[in-house]
Amino acid sequence: MVIAATPDISFLIPAHNAADTLAQCLASLQQQSRSNWQAVAVDDGSTDDTWEVLESIAKTDSRILRARQPNAGAAAARNHAARLAAAPLLCMLDADDWLDPTFIESMQPVADDASPPVLAFCAYRRVAPDGRLMRVEQAPSLAGNVAKREFSSFCALAIHTVVFPKNLFERLGGMDETLQTGEDWDLWMRMAFAGAEFRRVDECLAFYRMKADSLSGDPFKMVRDAVRVTTKAQALRTQRCLSAEGPETGWITPALSQLRMLAWVVSAKLDPTMDVAALAALMPDMPDAAGYEGFLVDVILHGLQTGLFTDRADDLIDALDRWQPTFLSLIHLIQQHSFPGTGRKIMENVSWQLSATNPLRSFTLGNIQVVSAALETLSRIPKAEPADTLVMHALSGGQHVGTFVGPLWGDLSIRAQIRLIMQEMQAEEHLQTPPTLAYISSWTREALRGYRAFGGVIIRNGRRRGRLEQLLVHVGREALLASAPSDKQDNDARLSDILRNLERDPTPLLPSPSGPRPEEKNAIPPIRSEEDYWEHIFERPDPWNYVSVYEQIKYAQTLSLIPEGIEKALELACAEGIFTEKLARRVGRLTATDISQRAIDRAIERCRDHRNVDLHVLDFVKSDLPPEQDLVVCSEVLYYMKDEEILAAACRKMAAALKPNGYLITAHAHIREDEPARTGFDWGNPFGVGTIKQVLAAQADLALEETIETELYAIHRFRKGPVAGPVLRIEGHGTPLDADVAKHIIWGPAGVNREVAWTTEVTTSVPILMYHRIADEGPAPLRRFRTPPEIFRKQMQFLRRQGYYAVTAQALADLLRSGKPIQGRPVMLTFDDAYLDFLTDAFPILAENDFSAEVFVVTDKTGGRSDWDSAYGEPAPLMSWSNIQELHKKGICFGSHLASHTPASAMDNEVFLAEAKLSRNALQSRLGTSVESIALPYGATDFRVPGILAHAGYGVGFTTRPAKATFSDNLFGLPRLEVRGDRPLEAFPELMGLRGAYIG
Repeated sequence: MVIAATPDISFLIPAHNAADTLAQCLASLQQQSRSNWQAVAVDDGSTDDTWEVLESIAKTDSRILRARQPNAGAAAARNHAARLAAAPLLCMLDADDWLDPTFIESMQPVADDASPPVLAFCAYRRVAPDGRLMRVEQAPSLAGNVAKREFSSFCALAIHTVVFPKNLFERLGGMDETLQTGEDWDLWMRMAFAGAEFRRVDECLAFYRMKADSLSGDPFKMVRDAVRVTTKAQALRTQRCLSAEGPETGWITPALSQLRMLAWVVSAKLDPTMDVAALAALMPDMPDAAGYEGFLVDVILHGLQTGLFTDRADDLIDALDRWQPTFLSLIHLIQQHSFPGTGRKIMENVSWQLSATNPLRSFTLGNIQVVSAALETLSRIPKAEPADTLVMHALSGGQHVGTFVGPLWGDLSIRAQIRLIMQEMQAEEHLQTPPTLAYISSWTREALRGYRAFGGVIIRNGRRRGRLEQLLVHVGREALLASAPSDKQDNDARLSDILRNLERDPTPLLPSPSGPRPEEKNAIPPIRSEEDYWEHIFERPDPWNYVSVYEQIKYAQTLSLIPEGIEKALELACAEGIFTEKLARRVGRLTATDISQRAIDRAIERCRDHRNVDLHVLDFVKSDLPPEQDLVVCSEVLYYMKDEEILAAACRKMAAALKPNGYLITAHAHIREDEPARTGFDWGNPFGVGTIKQVLAAQADLALEETIETELYAIHRFRKGPVAGPVLRIEGHGTPLDADVAKHIIWGPAGVNREVAWTTEVTTSVPILMYHRIADEGPAPLRRFRTPPEIFRKQMQFLRRQGYYAVTAQALADLLRSGKPIQGRPVMLTFDDAYLDFLTDAFPILAENDFSAEVFVVTDKTGGRSDWDSAYGEPAPLMSWSNIQELHKKGICFGSHLASHTPASAMDNEVFLAEAKLSRNALQSRLGTSVESIALPYGATDFRVPGILAHAGYGVGFTTRPAKATFSDNLFGLPRLEVRGDRPLEAFPELMGLRGAYIG
């Protein structure tokens, strides 16, 4: 007889009618590499020979302690066993399971009755009734709050894979005996919230016996108890103020956790008579499963594999008839309570995973038809009902050579299959070329059609042999396609009929809107001299909008620095005389000059009523200046000097032209090239007011007397003579700023120059930002989709400061197709729904920061309101067609957001195709230009969508998948980064990958 010392670990073994398995369970303990253990086995009211088996084994091994109780359930039996246990560590082992011989050796050193207490857990394997070992199941890492999060959702650990301190078990009151299932889940959850640490042992040390007659227990009890455990977890989480639910945090709602259990139970039971709706009625709430499709697919597949005792996808396909009815009932239930298309996504994902593991198998699951086509033996494949989505794998010699995923319209004739293989899979080299009479006839017809092409090749005496060979291959393939059998019911014919019907009443393209297109620019003639350059500048009157508020405030500030009693004044670079006219009222006699004759001619006309003004052409850099001036004014021109040497020479001239005690006044902007650490213009001039001030101050005859400093420019008054001390006045600049001025301003500290980034940086990814409304007010539930204008302004200023430039959808598609690294820092700005506040609030901010954007229009709703949001409050107004046309002329691009704002996944193939074409035609008709971009409402996409969008004429499509766009992305599934209005401003740099960068 084996004698027990004080044990290090006690195993709690409830045994109810376990006569057939208890001996193997206990034997796995007796075979342990460490012998200092105790087993406390409690017969829970068995009616078979369990007690006799237990007594027989315990007589020969004093480490096995036996006890009996009336049937009270496994939780009560484990609590009973725990009270009898003598070891500081416990492990719960069911009577039909067993452990690896190294279990104690591996697990005991990890678990610890310390502070905080430590639990050890390992991987395990299920064992099929026929003895087959299933795959190893490893729990996730449960460090820190992860344990609380995971156990709030599901039971992440098998019961016999955990070793834990007895003191912790007792402190928490043991197992909840009111739970008939999930009592171990409840215990782990309470231990996690009590602060216990869970440490993983990366070995498979436990085995779980699966019984066909008791698999997964009573589904109603399991769902009912899952509701209790998850509700308790929610209360504990609230008490500890842990993270809110959401995909970003990993925490999911109790309702979704309960749905998880329901989905697993339904999948594992494989019972076509199960009332799924009755099972769901046990849940307080049915959740919207949108966004959790992949999560539920993993649960469903695990349940199916558990129920079928298999790890092989083939076995699931073979048993499709057994589980498909219940699976479809589950999908229908989920879809009833979820965003449209959620059930379709789950079905697609399950079908894809089954198909991907074995592309040789054909099957139909719901509306998904999976086809395996051997290229050597192509034959007609009827369209299954109610399939509308095709997954077709092409195999040659048993090897996978291509896959097509897209909409299914009709039967797959041989011709339809060959077209998919050639045009969609690009696998035509694997097709057989039959030497039949029909093929030869088709080849001849194709050759005659290509006669001119052949002639062009042959005339060149074989110099284009490679081209000739390519043409022969092309003709051969076209002939193969033309000769392949087809009929009026096949996939291509059905699609052609649908497209033909949609084209019968096409919306005509209207003439292009009048006025210049956004991309049209005046051609600049060759510049031969400085004079030619300035003459070209003044071809358009007032080229810098000197009548703007910004310029008029600057003029008033300049005039305020002019001393009283000025008799003789000189204005250099007077342009068209707008400031000249004001200056003439403040001085006795004024000479105003400019290098441009056009400018002088306009200035003469403007100042014709001022008899004290003399206007003439003068290049003050090359020519002498009139001497003996009381005042010289020279503004907004000195940064056109090519270098500081020329600037210094011009400054000496101006100083020399002054009388003793005369004044020089200059106004110039801050330029980023000159002062990179402060707000300024990005004009690209070599210097700005910072350098100009230093060069003037360096003149021996001049002293700085007074300065007006603004954020954007500074005005200086120098005196030719002694001064008491410089005076500084801080003032504001004029607002609002014209877009042509504002778009050249970089606000804030040092950043990245666009031109420098263009020449020094390349990237392989592009951030596509997704906005909705730019507004302060709106329904509280829609706060996420509403960015306040001032926040939006800071975001655009940030992008501008960091050197980003905007790309259009078409430009982005071209860049991604090229596969070449992209220069500089591109960004795409997108706005869904075409709200009116884009016109009133977003566009002015975009224009002042030199950005364009792509706006996606719900074409049937233009001029109306966003009625799809009516459940949340007053719908917001949308732009009218005239608003859209006005913005289009100003360089804003527009794409489709479908016609009705209906999720694409909620429409059948023909309805979706019709709406996509209708929306595109409406945009093209109104804008008079081709439209190729689309963003699907809600980001709702599925397997069919890219193919249908291509048939509708689109070239690029956008989703709501959060990522940067890369070369590997499908052009109809480009991801976007949502800019959420309920996030702090500091989250924006992080979204752009520039965490911690200054944003204001």
